[in-house]
Amino acid sequence: MSGALGDATPVERSGLSQALSDWAILAKHRITSFVAFSAFCGGLLSGATWGHSAEAALWITLLSAASGMFNQVVERDLDSRMVRTKDRPLPAGRVSVATVVVVAAVLATTATFALALRFAPISALLGLSTLVAYVLVYTPLKRQTTLNTVVGALPGAMPPLLGCVAVAGEPGTWGWTLFATVFAWQFPHFLAIAWLYRDDYAAAGMRMLPCEPGSKGIAGRQAFLYCAALVPLPLLPLLRGEATLFYAVTASVVGLLFLYTTWRFSLEESRDNARRVLFASLVHLPIVILLALADGALFTH
Repeated sequence: MSGALGDATPVERSGLSQALSDWAILAKHRITSFVAFSAFCGGLLSGATWGHSAEAALWITLLSAASGMFNQVVERDLDSRMVRTKDRPLPAGRVSVATVVVVAAVLATTATFALALRFAPISALLGLSTLVAYVLVYTPLKRQTTLNTVVGALPGAMPPLLGCVAVAGEPGTWGWTLFATVFAWQFPHFLAIAWLYRDDYAAAGMRMLPCEPGSKGIAGRQAFLYCAALVPLPLLPLLRGEATLFYAVTASVVGLLFLYTTWRFSLEESRDNARRVLFASLVHLPIVILLALADGALFTH
């Protein structure tokens, strides 16, 4: 008996581990982690309690997870052609399309009703509109035009604004500031990724800027220009009286450090420089948001 149990346990753990990993991938756990963080912080910056902000962030995160699932249903054929995505659950056949669609629909419906009933109803409408824009507009555009990055940046920038709207009924200064910040931030972040995996994207037929003929140097220059827009954005809440000089200066300095990496990338589009931009982007955004929270907690009354 003990031998049989000993043989069965590793298999069961392996199956559970694989299932958890598959659903984390389907929910795009890295993106949804940022969504949860930024929506939660948006709620706090709008004056809500930790608990109220956390609940709003939960429903917004579930909407994001549903978006990721629907996105992978639509793109499963493209994912099967790319080295970095061909082992995802859908192209690998580990999870059925029908199962993913049902789970995503349940998550989206539950989250939408929860936002409508427990928070500002407009947040439910905005959240559902964000899902539709991401899945039905941005996702198909990846095959048609390099402008897909611009279109995708709009729903991509919504999480912190949704957090603000859910708890306060309106975006407010911080909602618009964070929306603009995340919108501009996405360009250097995703252009670096697109440059690093340009061969993969080209093989899948995705219209990413670094894959286009004659595009050499353009990705670096665009990354620099959009990153430059991040530097003055911390002045907005300062001018509106909702932040102090501490936030405006420190967040702008962090933006300048990020800008330096994109400047190097604009001068030379290389793997090392693209990786530096990607790393800097992952450091920049959480620091800027945490600085806003620290400013509010320590100085703003």
